[in-house]
Formats: sequence, C-alpha cells, structure tokens
Amino acid sequence: MNRQDIANALRDMGLKNGDTVMLHSSMLSIGNVDGGADAVVDAFLDAVGPQGTLMAPVFGPLGILTEIIRKRPEAVISTCSKGTVAAIGANAKTLCEGHGAGISVHGDSSPYTKLAELDGIICLLGVDQDRNTTLHSLEALLELPYLSDTTGVYTTPEGVTEEKTWKYYPGPHRDFIGFERFLRAENAITIHRLGNAQVRLFKAKDLFTIGLRLGRQNPAFALCDNPACEACVKQRAAISRDRFQREAFRITASARLAGKYIPEIIDNLKAAGIGAVELDYLQGKACARMSAEKLTAAVQELTAAGIAVSALRLQYIPEATEPLLKLAAAAGIDRVILPLYPSCADAVDLAQQNGIRLAFANCGQTSQLAARDYAALKMTPPHSFCFSATAFVKAGEMPFLQSYRIGRFIKTIEQLDIADMTWNEEPTRLARGNAEIKELISILRCHNFSGWFSLGGGARFPGTLKDAADDLFKLIDTM
Repeated sequence: MNRQDIANALRDMGLKNGDTVMLHSSMLSIGNVDGGADAVVDAFLDAVGPQGTLMAPVFGPLGILTEIIRKRPEAVISTCSKGTVAAIGANAKTLCEGHGAGISVHGDSSPYTKLAELDGIICLLGVDQDRNTTLHSLEALLELPYLSDTTGVYTTPEGVTEEKTWKYYPGPHRDFIGFERFLRAENAITIHRLGNAQVRLFKAKDLFTIGLRLGRQNPAFALCDNPACEACVKQRAAISRDRFQREAFRITASARLAGKYIPEIIDNLKAAGIGAVELDYLQGKACARMSAEKLTAAVQELTAAGIAVSALRLQYIPEATEPLLKLAAAAGIDRVILPLYPSCADAVDLAQQNGIRLAFANCGQTSQLAARDYAALKMTPPHSFCFSATAFVKAGEMPFLQSYRIGRFIKTIEQLDIADMTWNEEPTRLARGNAEIKELISILRCHNFSGWFSLGGGARFPGTLKDAADDLFKLIDTM
C-alpha cells in the first residue's frame, strides 16, 4: 500500500477536496506502507486537496503521524500550550490563531469548536473514541463541575507570551469509548478499513449536536459506572455535590444509611457528594449512648475529612436530657434531634444553657397531637420541628395532604426526613410508599426551604446511600 492507494481509499470513504479533517491516529494499526508515515500524511493532504486542511493534536507524544504533521515546515501550531494542535492547509491559521484566548482550552474559540464551525470531519485512524480530544470540548462547553483549572502559556495576537489559567480542563479517566453508540444511533458515523486499521469518520458538528444534548440530560455522560474506578467515582461525586449546592436546602444523611464505621461513612458520603452526616447510629449502636471520648473522636475524624455533623439524633425517649445535651456539647455538636414527647419541656432550657439547638421530630402522633405537643414547648428559633413523614404514616395519616397542612408545620419545620414506607410500615424506595415524600420535597423547594433534607433520617431505607441520593435526584428531575 502506497500514498496513492491511501489517498484513493480516503476519497472512497468520503473525504474530498476542501474538507477540514482532525486526525487521531495509530500508524502501527495500518500495517506496512511504502514511504512510511510521511506517505500517510501526504495521502491525507492529497485527499483534502489544496483547499482543504489537515489538523492533529500535538500536546503530547500522540504518535508518529501527529509528530510528522507538527514538524512539517508549513504547519501552523496553535497559540496555547494546553490542548495544542498543528494544522496544514487553507484553514490552518484560522483554526490555530487565538487558541487560548477564551476561558477554556477546549471551549469557545478553540480549534476544536472551530472545526465544527468549518463543517469539519473527525477521523479516528486505528484508534477509538478514547483518543477523540474534541469530546473534551463537550465537557468544557457544558462547564461540567468535575473539571478543574489548569495553567500554561498563551501567545497573544501581538506575539506576547504570557502565563494564563484556564477553566474546565479535563482530568483523569473517562468512558469516551461508550460515546460512540450515540453516534451510531443517529447514523452519524461511518466505519471503514485502511490496511489493518479501522477508520471512523464523523462530522464535528454532529458530535457537538448529539453530545451537548446528551450532556444536558446527563452530566455524567462521559464517565464510566465502574464502582472500582476511583477517578469516575470522584467525578460523579463532584456532579452530585454541584447539584446539591444549586438547591436552597442543605443535604445530610443518616449515619446508619451511610455506613457502619467512620471511614466507610466518609467514603460513601463523599461518593454521593454529601458533606454532612446526622449521627444516629455507629457500628450498630446509638450514638447518644456513646462515651464522650468516643463520640468526640468520631466527630473529629469526620471533621478532618471535611464532613460536618448536622445533628446528634435520638430514636428513643431519654430518661433525662441533661446528660445527653452535655454529651453533644462535649463532642462539639451544636444541634440535637429529639423525639417529640410531652415531658421534654425541660430540654429547651437545658439546651440553651449548653449552647445546643434542638429539633423535635414527630414519633407516631397524629398531626394534631404533634402540633399541640410542639406548641406546648413554646419554642422559638433556633429551636425547630423535624418533619418525619414515615412517622405520620405510622399514625395513619397522609403526610402531605393531611399532616403537613393540619399541623401547619411550614411555620416551624427545619428538617424533612427523606424516607418512605407503606401503610403496613414496610420501608420503600423514595416515592414508592405512602409518605408522599415527592409532594413534600416539591412544596418545600417552592418555598426555597433552607433547612435540612436528611436522607434516611429517622427511618430505614431499603438500599444504599447512593440509591437514596439517586432517588432524590430523580424526584427533583421530575419537578
């Protein structure tokens, strides 16, 4: 196979005079070529003709064909030290000039987006979508939250070289290989053969149209779902964390749901993008029954990992509240959630003496009784009400249509427990039981509720913390 054979084959694949082509390649995949790598580059230039352009990424050791393009005397090198490209042909200057002038290396005004504007073609010669740098442009244009900043050198139009920092720069592992199925689904890609190599051809603008639509629907579209892939687990967590930060509410999770031991709890919270935990149970035991030394150590370990403690929670009625409040204060916990019961009035004064904020959770009463018991405490901020929808289900009430309205808890609520169950007290995934949790979440979001949503708070959840967080996102997506 020689230069002419390759040029003819490329024309048969659809390349023509005037085309602008981004080439990602593996010379080894082709096999023997008379004239070697230079002949392959020349064949591409023959196929696109004098009005066409051949471009390749040159920001690292990306293969011999890329290196030959970069070293050609007629090549134009883009003006950015990150994501650098080299181009030969009619549109070379247009593609390369101003690279780095924008806020991101791969976004607007980059050679990658200009390729689409010029109706250019991406060619994967003996490589798969994992080598397709233009996919990073999708991430940059979508401003995905797992991307980071990078600093490099940029040459201004006046020829001045200066250091610059760009946003939305890619990091570790992606599942770009999995993107190809979306191109195939819309008949936007053709696959051919050149020597021993597969050749994939598709329009850059089709990649952007399909990819941007996909990314807006699913920000994790470029990430793998392998739970053992630390890079993608962290990047998915960044997406979740960003979603939670966009909400008015604050998110926490039951320690019982998050894990058994502190290191496990930390890992699971971080993987879910959650930065706070409600301490109810550790190692299968009630946190409120731990020694001050052990509870303090647990809080310190969580804090060191960047996890805040939203509250210490009791699931039982204590014989005396003073030791409990002193325990919380000693451990550095400033908020305690107690079951709402008639004899807890002394807790309010004791809490103020210990610098503790109290929240009282309904624990089986009807909404009328819960409202009466809460009113009897004569509480004022910073003390508040914790709304347990599952506890109202146990009381035989519809938590949204009855309990929330009858008790007028909108005036006092600071926390909504995010859990669900059926009338016969069987725990369910969110919005699969009778707790009307979707309706409660929706109405509180309408009020820009700034209190806590507690995943698994006050009740068991039949799944993992990830399952609970995924359920919550799915509900929010339908609102």
